[in-house]
This record gives sequence, structure tokens and C-alpha cells, in this order.
Amino acid sequence: MLKKAIWEKRNMMQRTSLHNTKHLIGSRKQQLIVSFLIPLLLMSSYFIYRKMAPFGPSSLLTVDLGQQYVDLFAYFRHTILHDPTAFFYSFSKAIGGDMTGTWAYYLMSPFNLILLFFPGKSITTGIFIITILKYAFAGLTFAILLQKLYPHTNWLVPGLATAYALMGFSIANQLNLIWLDAPIFLPLIILGIDRIFTDGKIRWFVLWLSLMLIINYYMAYMICIFCILYFIFDSARYYTSFHDILTASKRFVSGTLLSGGFASWILMPTFYILTQSKAQYTETSVKLKFDYFPFKMLSKFLPGTFNFQQMPSGLPNIFIGAFCMIGFILYFTSANIKLRERITAAIISLFLFLSLCFQPLNLFWHAMQFPWWYPYRFSFIVCFWMIFLTARYLFSKPTFNPKALLTSAAILVIGLIYLWLNLSTFKNYVDQNQLIIGSLFAALGLLSYILLRQKPALSWLITIIIVLDVFVNACLSLNNISFVSQSEFGNYTTELDKTIGKIQKQDTSFYRIGKTYMRTKDDAMQAAFNGGSHFSSTFETQIPNFMQKIGQPDGDGFVTYSNGTLITDSLLGMKYWSKNIDSNQLGSSATSTANATLPALTFKPDLSSYKLIGQDSLTQTYKNPYALSIGFGASSSVKDFNGSKLDPIQYQSQLYGSLAGQTKSKLFTSQNFNEVIFQNINQTTKLTGSVLKKNNLSKPGVVTFRFTPPTNDAYYLTFGQDLNPDNATFTVDGKPLTQYSPYRNTVVVNFANHSKGKTVTLKIQLKKMNLWLENFTLYRLNQNKFTKLQQNLNESPLKVTSHNSHKIAGKITVTKKNRFLMTTIPYGKGWHAKVDGKSVKVIKVAKTFCGIQLTAGTHHVVLTYWPPYLFIGLIVSVIALIIVMGYFWWIKKNRH
Repeated sequence: MLKKAIWEKRNMMQRTSLHNTKHLIGSRKQQLIVSFLIPLLLMSSYFIYRKMAPFGPSSLLTVDLGQQYVDLFAYFRHTILHDPTAFFYSFSKAIGGDMTGTWAYYLMSPFNLILLFFPGKSITTGIFIITILKYAFAGLTFAILLQKLYPHTNWLVPGLATAYALMGFSIANQLNLIWLDAPIFLPLIILGIDRIFTDGKIRWFVLWLSLMLIINYYMAYMICIFCILYFIFDSARYYTSFHDILTASKRFVSGTLLSGGFASWILMPTFYILTQSKAQYTETSVKLKFDYFPFKMLSKFLPGTFNFQQMPSGLPNIFIGAFCMIGFILYFTSANIKLRERITAAIISLFLFLSLCFQPLNLFWHAMQFPWWYPYRFSFIVCFWMIFLTARYLFSKPTFNPKALLTSAAILVIGLIYLWLNLSTFKNYVDQNQLIIGSLFAALGLLSYILLRQKPALSWLITIIIVLDVFVNACLSLNNISFVSQSEFGNYTTELDKTIGKIQKQDTSFYRIGKTYMRTKDDAMQAAFNGGSHFSSTFETQIPNFMQKIGQPDGDGFVTYSNGTLITDSLLGMKYWSKNIDSNQLGSSATSTANATLPALTFKPDLSSYKLIGQDSLTQTYKNPYALSIGFGASSSVKDFNGSKLDPIQYQSQLYGSLAGQTKSKLFTSQNFNEVIFQNINQTTKLTGSVLKKNNLSKPGVVTFRFTPPTNDAYYLTFGQDLNPDNATFTVDGKPLTQYSPYRNTVVVNFANHSKGKTVTLKIQLKKMNLWLENFTLYRLNQNKFTKLQQNLNESPLKVTSHNSHKIAGKITVTKKNRFLMTTIPYGKGWHAKVDGKSVKVIKVAKTFCGIQLTAGTHHVVLTYWPPYLFIGLIVSVIALIIVMGYFWWIKKNRH
């Protein structure tokens, strides 16, 4: 009977254990599902409330997401669906450029595949879906990390996961959608490091770090730095002997090298492109100073402290909610956590917080380059660390020591008092209401820990408080941001696609297209055409340098081809121009519609020299009879052209003349205005270089320039950087002289064309007390000389027989005088040329373009682009793969 009773009791215990295990597994799965769903539903609800497309007239597009990323996403779609060769190179990138760096920074996220289902203006819906999914997956991966590290979790997991998913970094950088993969992969990479210590395996670490390096090398760089810090933390946490730590270190280094090896196929060509672009802006001098008083950082722990003013140069976005902030403090008081671990964590925390305010460390995290806007981009790591230590405290048998809670409360109160006393210091992004809300959640956070001490089963209630705290921050912060309307984006996109589509349908040859209107500098990426403008962080500096020399607006990472002359349009093969129709050709309602749909970019009377070939309700299409082929026979003397000391007018003239073998050719002559009238401005007889000053500050200051062209030639003005719309308004015959702004160098501005005998009036009205007429000169282009040179250069065009994004093939017949093949393909080490089947050297012309020396006669020419170091990178990646496969084979062999 006794044996039977023991047997029955054992069976009952086994059934109970099995039931508890199943319940635990079910509960853990539910925690993961909820950790995914809460961020998803919260952010979806908020976006629907804000009427984001497809749920209303607004969209998620704002700042860089609307001005850059959305166009690159459209380019992503075009590449995957229509032109895979555009992965390597694209002529939509200004006048042409390598694309591997662009893919590595902007476009390798697997979430982007969703965009394949959303063409044209509906791409905003795809962006909506990707955004909410990235929030959701960040919550999920953090929850996975917590459950893998701690076998006995509770319903605090979804709360902590939501705090992580909706941390200050993610809310502030929602508009930088390309960075939001990093918070998703970071917990998985950290879990991989942990497994090095727990089971001695590196596969998890290698897998996720490799993917992160491929998806976004920039954010991966920051994660790699943190991986070293976290490995040190884990070494203190799991320390048993020096031998074990040495073994783990070898595995960590091996895993890191393998990850780099797997990603080498894209990292190596990207690194080369960075040396030609972003790396050229690397800071070589470091100042040992704090960017701001460190205590100011406390203000960013209040809800709703992100707005437009904080984007360019604000404080780090480290909001994690009051509960997690308290937990971070309590971690260091826990007697159940080894002292050496807490000391290590304290040192790492100090390093991270110093990095947020001490300039050398901040610069180090950003790869020795000060960010262009969006400072402290590594703040997601600080947020992760604080929430992670909170979880470490909560799931490591927390003591909830009353003294520790009082200490935390005292720290909070001191911090809030500091913020209250210095509220005026933070007035641009903090108000009294935010301080009150922050204080309320701080009190609720303290009460939550008291509640946990008394009734641990109410963890679900605390999760609600955590979620409410971070969601309030998300709402308040995003309420400060305005977004592009769906109609503004959609109408423009539809009209641009329609106009470009018509041109491409009737002409399948190689050419470039210019526009007198612009939504973004990456319009060519959006509509998949060869243009002249571009904006990205991986933009090779040689193109902005060239554009600056020919008088186009340029900057660090962008160019805007808005000031083309007859010469530059001809040289760069701008065969077609799309023009937004003038307001005097439309009714008043149509005018407002046109202006809203197609924002004007430039004033271009040059189009009167081109042929009108098409028109619709909003645009006119012109064909340029002077446009040269992508390649043409030119004089070998152009190889010696330098032009570094020439102004834009001289540069255009001498470059064009050198191509035709007339190095001394002078295509432009300066002109004098017929009449200059000063109103409330000091009179001056010398215009160029003089400073205009108002006589009476309270009255308008206007200078009127009148000029009657003696010929039908094209006339141009040069404007120095001070002559911009911020300092003055410019009108020509009563119409705005629209120009892209800002520009940091002298630009060449269209002024008049085909206006012989007609007086053209330029008015400049000062917006400030003074205006510097920097490089202000009027020029006439000698049409006859230009036409003769153009005809000379057009005698031996490269007749393109086939072309795609990275290969151009064609035939050319040259004579002895023009046996140098000049192309307007930007020079790069990746370009390789074959003439009649034999490899030949590609020569760099004018520090910008590809050229090939030919012999007289007819030749078949093939130019192909292959990204530098891509082949070597592929070899390294294959070697890494072979090493891993060989290792698994060896393991399998030894098991038998």
C-alpha cells in the first residue's frame, strides 16, 4: 500500500510539474506576442489618429525621410524589379556614381522588401507598415533577450520591451527609418555574446552581427564598440578563472572576425567609397571639452522633449520612462548581484554618459565625424544599457531595500528640483506641463517598486504604467513634428512619373534630363531617370567639386543642377528639359495648383533656345539640340586641362574650348547694365564687390538694373554666396528669379535669352541693412562661337548601341584631330574600358570624367563598372564561409 501511495504521489507531482512547465511555456510565448503587439498597436493607433496614409491625408514623410529616403526607397524598388545592375552604379545619382555605399547605408534592410508591393505614390503606405513593424520587432527581440537570459520572467517583460521599443532614440529617429534596424538586432547580438560564456558557441553572435554589418555598417560600427564593452561586462559577470575568460576572448575575437568576413563583400567596396566621400570630412583635431553642462542631460528624461529645434544640435534622446530610470539606479544597490559586476557596470555606464557630453568620446562613437544633424546617434545603446540593467535587477531576485528606494527617490527629487530651477534654460523643448507629467510618472515609478515588493503578481499592472509613460512621450514628441501631406508627395510623384515616362517611351537612348522644378534632390532616383542632382551621405566629393566649378549649388553630400547654361547642358548631355508652366499661361486656380504640385526650382530663359516637343496641363517638355552624346571625339589637349583657379564662367568656356582643341577660346564677355537706379541705398559706380547699404533702415532698399540686350544671345549673371534669398528678393521683369538656396560658392544664373531690343529689368530688394554684391557680373554667351564648337564636338559622337546602369557600349569614328574619347561619365577606379575587345586605360579628365585615348578610325567601345574591392570582398566572404563549413565538417567527423 505504501509503495502504491508513493507511486501515485510521484505521478501526481510529475503531472503537476508538466502542467506548470506547459503553463510557463505558454506564458512566455504570450509575453513575446504581447511584447510585439503593444508597440505595433500603440504606434498604429497614433499614426491613424494623425491621419497618416493610407488612413488619411497626411504621411510619415518629414525631413530626411521625405527629402531623401523615400526617393532611395523608390530606387530600391526599381533596382529589384526592373534593373538589378543599378545595385552597382546609377546615373540617377547626380551625373553618375557608385551605389554599393548607398546600399550599405540606406537600403539593405530586409524590411525594405515590403516596398516592392507599393509603387509610386503608395510607397508611403509601405513606409507606414515598415515603421510600425520596426517598433514591434524591437520590442520582440528585447523580450527574447530577457527570456533567454532569465528563465523565470513575469509580465514585466512586455513593459520593459515596450520601453525599449519606444525609447527616446527610436521616437526621435523615426524619420531616420534606416537606423531603426539597429535596436532590433542589438538584443540578438548581445544574446550571442552571452552564449559565448554560457555554452561556448559563437554561431548566434556571428549570425546577427554579420547581418547587422550588412544591413547598416554605420550603426553596426556603434554596436561593435558596445559589443566590446558588453563582453567586458559579461567577463566580470561570468568570471570563474583567467583561463575561461581567455578562451571566451578568443571566441569573441573569432566571432567578430568571422562576422566581418561574411560581410566583406559589401564592407570592402563601401569602405573604398567612404574614402572618396564621407571619410574626407573626418576630424583630424579633437578638442578636450564638454559639449554642454552634463546635468542638462536630465531634461531628456522628461516626456516630449524632442522637436524640430532638437534635430540639428540638441541633447541626446535617452528617454526610457521613470520606471526604468529608477531600476537603473536600484541595480547598483542590489546585494544579490556580485560587486565586481556592479563595479564593471558602473564604469561602463560612466563611459557611456561621458560619451554623451564629452566631445572626444562623442566623436569616437561617430567614427571621428561630427554628425550633420541628429546628434548622439549612439543613444540607442545607452537606452538599451539602462533598460537592460533594470531587467537585470528585476529578474535577479531583487531585494527592494527601503533605503535603496529612498535613495532613488532622493536622486529623482534632486533631479526634478534642478530642472524646475533651470526651466528657462530648456524652454525650447521643455515646459511646466512636461515637468509635472514627468514628476507624476516618477512618483508612479516609485510606487510600482513598492507594489512589486508587496504583490509581485501585479507585474501586469506595472507594465501598464510603463507602457503609458513611454507612449505619452511618443505622442508628445511626435506632436511637435509636422509631416508632408500625402497629396503634396503623391501629386508631385504622379506628375513626375507621367512626364518622365513620356520622354523615356519615345527615346530609349542614353541621355540626361533636367527640370525647372524639384521636390527633392533625389527626384531622379524616385522616377528612375538620368539627372544631375543628388543628396546622400555617401556622395563622392569629386561631383560637388565639379558642380561648384561650373556654377551649380553644392554642399557636403549634395549637388543641385539648377543653373545649367547652354554650355553645361550641352556638355552633360541634358537632352530633355521638363518645365513647370509659367503662371501667365494658366488661370489663377491652375497657377496655385501648379505651384503646389511642382515647386519651382530655377528661372531658365535658356529654354527658348530649345525645341518644345510636348505639353500637358502642368509641364512643357523641351528637347536640347546642342546636347552631346555621353561620349564624343575630342582634342587630346583636354587631358592637360586644369581649371582649378578659374571662376565658373571661365571654367565653362575653357573646358568646352579645350575639348574642341581651342584652349584660348573665349565664349563669354562681360556686359554693363544700361541703367542702375538706387532707392534708399547708397549709390556706387562699381557694382561687383561693392556693399549696398540702406540709408533708412525703416524703408525698403531697392536697386533696379535695366539692360537691353543688343543680340539674341543668352545672358547670365554670377551671384556670390551672399546674394541669396535669405538676404534679398530678386525679380526679373516682375517675376521671381527663382534659385535654389543655399549655395556656398558662386553660381551662374540664367538672366535673358532671345530678348534682343527688349529691356530686361532686374530688381534686388534688401532684406537686411547691408548686401554684398559678391561676384555680381553680367555676361553674354557668344552664340556663334558656341554653336561652332558644339558642331565640332558633335562630329564624332559615341553611338550607344546598348546601355544599362553599369555598362555602356557603342561605336565611334574619330579622326586624328579628335581621337580622344571624352565621356561625361564620372571617373572612378571601378570603370574599365575595352576598345575593339582589348582592355585600355581609363584616363581622368578635368579631375572629374573618364576619357580614353583612341587611334583614328572606327572603334567599338565598351565601358563597364565593377565596384573596387568587391571581388576581393567576395573572396574574403567565401573564405569565411569555407572556414565555417570546414569547422562543422570537422565536428561531425569527430563525433563518429
